[in-house]
Amino acid sequence: MSAHGPYRVARGGDSSVDAALRRGSPLPFWFNGSACTGVEGDTLASALLANGVRIVARSFKFHRPRGVFSCGVEEPSALVQWGEGAGATPSVRSTLIRLCAGLDARVPSGWPSLDFDVGRVLDFTSPLWIAGFYNKLFKWPGWSLYEPVIRHLAGFGTAPTGADPDRYETRHAHCDVLIIGGGAAGLRAAWEAAARGARTILVEQSSQLGGRAGWDGSRIDGQPGDAWVRGVRETLARARDVRILTDTFAAGHYGHGVTTLVESASPREGARPAIRERYWIVRARRLVIATGAIEQPLIFCNNDRPGIMLAGAAHAYLRRHEVAIGRRVVVATNNDSAYATARDLQAAGVEVLAIADSRRTIDAAIQGQMGKLSIPVLTGSIPVDSHGFGALSGVSIGRLSDEDRRVDEVRQFSCDALAVSGGWNPSLALFSQAGGKLSYRSESRALEPIDSPKDVSVVGAAAQPHAGTTSSGVTAIGVRISPAGRSDRQWVDLRHDVTVADLELAIREGYSSIEHVKRYTTVGMANDQGKTSNIAALEIVARLRGLPVAQLGHTTPRPPVMPVTLGAIAGRAVGDQFAPSRQLPLHEWHVAHGGVMEDFGEWKRPTVYLLPGESRAQAIAREARTVRTAAGLLDGSSLGKIEVRGPDALAFLDRFYINNLTTLQPGRVRYGIMLRESGTILDDGTVVMLAPDQFLVTTTSGNAGRIANWLQEWRQCEWPQLRVACTPVTDQWAVLSLTGPCAREILASVPTDIDLSPEAFPHLGVREGRVLGIPARLYRVSFTGELGYEINVPARSAPAVWEALWNAGQSRGIQPLGIDALMLLRMEKGFLHIGTDTDGTTVPDDVGWGNVAAAKAADFVGKRSLPLPEHVRPDRLQLVGLVGATDLAAGAHLRLASSHAATDGWITSAGRAVLSGEPIGLALLRGGRALTGASVTVHDEGRTSTARIVGLPHFDSRGSRMHA
Repeated sequence: MSAHGPYRVARGGDSSVDAALRRGSPLPFWFNGSACTGVEGDTLASALLANGVRIVARSFKFHRPRGVFSCGVEEPSALVQWGEGAGATPSVRSTLIRLCAGLDARVPSGWPSLDFDVGRVLDFTSPLWIAGFYNKLFKWPGWSLYEPVIRHLAGFGTAPTGADPDRYETRHAHCDVLIIGGGAAGLRAAWEAAARGARTILVEQSSQLGGRAGWDGSRIDGQPGDAWVRGVRETLARARDVRILTDTFAAGHYGHGVTTLVESASPREGARPAIRERYWIVRARRLVIATGAIEQPLIFCNNDRPGIMLAGAAHAYLRRHEVAIGRRVVVATNNDSAYATARDLQAAGVEVLAIADSRRTIDAAIQGQMGKLSIPVLTGSIPVDSHGFGALSGVSIGRLSDEDRRVDEVRQFSCDALAVSGGWNPSLALFSQAGGKLSYRSESRALEPIDSPKDVSVVGAAAQPHAGTTSSGVTAIGVRISPAGRSDRQWVDLRHDVTVADLELAIREGYSSIEHVKRYTTVGMANDQGKTSNIAALEIVARLRGLPVAQLGHTTPRPPVMPVTLGAIAGRAVGDQFAPSRQLPLHEWHVAHGGVMEDFGEWKRPTVYLLPGESRAQAIAREARTVRTAAGLLDGSSLGKIEVRGPDALAFLDRFYINNLTTLQPGRVRYGIMLRESGTILDDGTVVMLAPDQFLVTTTSGNAGRIANWLQEWRQCEWPQLRVACTPVTDQWAVLSLTGPCAREILASVPTDIDLSPEAFPHLGVREGRVLGIPARLYRVSFTGELGYEINVPARSAPAVWEALWNAGQSRGIQPLGIDALMLLRMEKGFLHIGTDTDGTTVPDDVGWGNVAAAKAADFVGKRSLPLPEHVRPDRLQLVGLVGATDLAAGAHLRLASSHAATDGWITSAGRAVLSGEPIGLALLRGGRALTGASVTVHDEGRTSTARIVGLPHFDSRGSRMHA
């Protein structure tokens, strides 16, 4: 690495390295495999500067050397890979990494080394890599051939492939006032909010509050800035309803008062923190933006060399970290703020060779101050070129002509650092995301807020970029872009290697909109999101088009404002917690008996029970055959269950089902279908009347929560006058479904006080009593077409009842029943499966329930939509049965003999009849009910076969088995 000895200085002109090191304990760290030493309080960037490391990275496209350019979130160049293995993080700003002992950072670009990179040859062939070169050069034979090479050369680092060892968490918070920015303006806003008793959250991206006021020597309210900051900080710490979040940045604003924050924890002594990052979702009544302003660069030839840095950053490194950016420094500016940098560098023992100011006149007091320090001030001057193959070794300063259109009288300076300042641009990405309007102001040459939403305010330098930068303010900003030199060597976006020539090319090729120019050249699309390039790009494009800058508009700042790790967004929702699954009360039993557990919505359910040496198809056939000949035991506990009580409960429920519920009697069950307001099928299930004012509604497993919320919405918002209460009880009751010809005998073998005789307990009946002395509700319903009982018991009692049924059925050949076999059995009976045999357009008549819906005189949700012309067309997709010549497959498409359509429908369910083995299925077929007996062609992944349309059901058309 390029290192030229230590650059530690001490305040007050004491250049002793030892004096500077006394401010904090030494911290050893590693950079690119080399041992370095920093001090407590350093960032990685300040520690690298202190160690004389000048080349910190390589640029994206040309592999030009890059150094530290800034001291904050705007850093475009000094990106490193932090950490190792699965815990590594690529492309992290070194300016934001707090130094700790043992920290290990590497730069993924540069081969064979960072200082000597053969990839630099790309810089000498730069005419080949102009804007849009991806599409222009790599058309043949295809982008996929070149992409791996380009990604490797880009040097953005390598994303880890292993599981992230770090932990993240998500927090929610509410407040009256959310203040983004902990500088002087943000502290004052928090102080005032706390005085009003408002619940306040103050957010600061660095570890210290106060911003520049804590170190730049300014005075606030008649006292030194650092003393004022300490006083306000102590006051806020004592306030009751004030929360201060440091090391936290605002990632984005999403409307309705929602702002996301990312709080970071830095490792200590190389150890990983317990929580690496915390993702905050904050809902605030009012948002105060105190994000300050970001210094802008100057644009000139070779303005990207290591050693060229923003003047404000150079000042911060000096005052906060006691690090000088060089020994012989030139300062170039177009505003007042950089003079404080020159003054303090000189006082710290650094030789300031000259200040080049593009303005023709400057404040007399500043001129006199520089004269006392013997620092030459070159007015009307601007850098035109820098020198040095690697890091900076010199700079050429030229004097601007009267029209600022050319440069004369070029002077050479031999220096190792150049501090530049092109003015300040307010940091207003959050403001824009919150609905604020921005406009370019020619006085400040910045985008300033012009229209603020009522619940958003901007304070401090973010509102007025002139304020707070120096004691004298910023006056008469001069030229920012040099009129001299090759435009293909003038860098606008340091990370993406976008030059002025690229912007010129974009305009020549017709990209006049600034948004189009951005996307074509990628200016402002790097990791810094244009924080140091967007304003310059606006000015250059405006100059090229001959328009005022304000007329161009500006690009749209979208969240996140800064890169956010995916781990922070995910929080603890990873692995098994990514989509938390719910387990049945008998989960362990199913696993122990060979159950293959798969996801069904949010539930883990057994699809099939495999015996040794048995295929899945064989197991499904065995289970289904057992139900038809003996008995099967199914865990149906995931079925949605909602208790509905109250004097108006029956009237309430009758408004949701297409069939009439008003004739339902206590102790009886009725199957029904619910519709959306559009008239399409939403869900199906049963309604049980336990008492005139007490009902139990069952839903499909996947819709349990949705239907419960839906009922509540109608109850609260549409019919609040109805006296009814809805309570989801899915988790409270386990459902053990016993089905098959032997079901009654098995259930009768278990102690129960319920009369199971057909006369006392007919089909679609419900009885309450006890099983094994446990309170139970028994439904006599069937989804298989066989005699069946759904035994509802408290979830905690499910294992005891299941084992009793299992043991009682051993002599009768009982088998556990998985979901796949259950689907085969219900398909054979033609029973509807919502979401499988329906889609989002299916109405009741499509599945044979049109007459039922039409016969109901009372109103119900969706009724008024059923007569719509679209819903009564004769060529609608209708549910039919199929018998195939060969095996049928769900998803296969169907075509009628006389049809010229691409498809006339598709198979929704398919399998082989349990006892006969005949290929059967269900299908949605255009106008299908009128085509019973006709043949259709089945198209399945290039194969064709035939099938015959038949009526439903395929098995036991009289229903005598389930009525046994």
